[in-house]
Amino acid sequence: MMDEKVLSMKEYINEAEAALLHTYNRYQVVLDKGDGVYLTDIEGKKYLDFCAGIAVFALGYNNREYNDALKGQIDKVIHTSNYYYNVPAVEAAVKLKKVSGMDRVFFTNSGAEAVEGALKAARKYAFLKDGKTDHEIIAMNHSFHGRTFGALSVTGNPHYREAFEPMIGNIRFADLNDFDSVLAQVTDKTCAIILETVQGEGGIYPATGEFLKKVRALCDEKDILLILDEIQCGMGRTGEMFAWQRYGVKPDIMTTAKALGCGVPVGAFLMTEKAGAHSLASGDHGTTYGGNPLACAAVSKVLDLFEKGHIIDNVREVGAYLEEKLGELVDNYDFIETHRGLGLMQGLVFSIPVGDIINRALEKGLILINAGTNIIRFVPPLVITKENVDEMLAILTECLDEKKTS
Repeated sequence: MMDEKVLSMKEYINEAEAALLHTYNRYQVVLDKGDGVYLTDIEGKKYLDFCAGIAVFALGYNNREYNDALKGQIDKVIHTSNYYYNVPAVEAAVKLKKVSGMDRVFFTNSGAEAVEGALKAARKYAFLKDGKTDHEIIAMNHSFHGRTFGALSVTGNPHYREAFEPMIGNIRFADLNDFDSVLAQVTDKTCAIILETVQGEGGIYPATGEFLKKVRALCDEKDILLILDEIQCGMGRTGEMFAWQRYGVKPDIMTTAKALGCGVPVGAFLMTEKAGAHSLASGDHGTTYGGNPLACAAVSKVLDLFEKGHIIDNVREVGAYLEEKLGELVDNYDFIETHRGLGLMQGLVFSIPVGDIINRALEKGLILINAGTNIIRFVPPLVITKENVDEMLAILTECLDEKKTS
């Protein structure tokens, strides 16, 4: 067998541009491997990662116990289909129920698929009550729930939707943290309200406890299902396993993904017994790969390692330190307006576009991402230390000083 040809960074990028559908404007780096909170490209350059694959790699890279769990499952069986039970799916579901306090789990392949299932469950719940199919869902402006048609339909950014109209119907939009705007959209056809507990792509906006409690009370009063999207803000990122637990506002349906599998593509939507028992039934929903043994072995081990490594305690300690340091940047630079977020999901808001700053940081060995044109988003692995924060700040400060003088 002939050895594979090793290409240069530029050659790999050129081949990718010729072969892959151009739906991403990628940074001009070919990443090769990772260890801890660092990534290395194919030329051997090392990067401190404050993106974590967009809030995915919570445990950091090359975690030996996680890797061994996946290798062990690969040697057993990777896939069997949902015509049969498998042990990892049962174990993962039981552990996920325990940390969430929810009652029923459906495993998906992605966050967008989890949202699709949640929307179907809400509409089926309403259909079973009155036999009608004209029910409405209230979503939030500036939200992001995914790129599939259902998820896109409840994504509160017209720019993402306009080329793909018509979306699924009967969606109304309100404003996060403005309860009166939610009330204004409620009708006798409303079957669900969906929102991110912390808006991610929309600019790192946490829902307030007061707002969530009012929405929960409204849903209880009118038998409307509350769907909380925890795809990015869940799995310990805000200092609670799920962000809604900070406020004690339990949803009827919750979506999760990203760090749920720490790199293996897997998501889930979870329901209370009330929602689960009166919505989706046999034949209503399914997925070929969802809940397969490999994906669920990842989920099961991730949940074990969260507990073993006291991950949430680390998020609370290091997140507070990161927040303090971001506050100092706000004080020191006129073009930084504010910062906001919870735990290790933080946003630094600028009065100028941040693309150039992110590019400069990448050149200096720091991976950052944006949330909109003027916000740098910090969603690092949840195992980072205060020393990692200091290392990040040293590079970022250098970039900010260069921007100030340019």
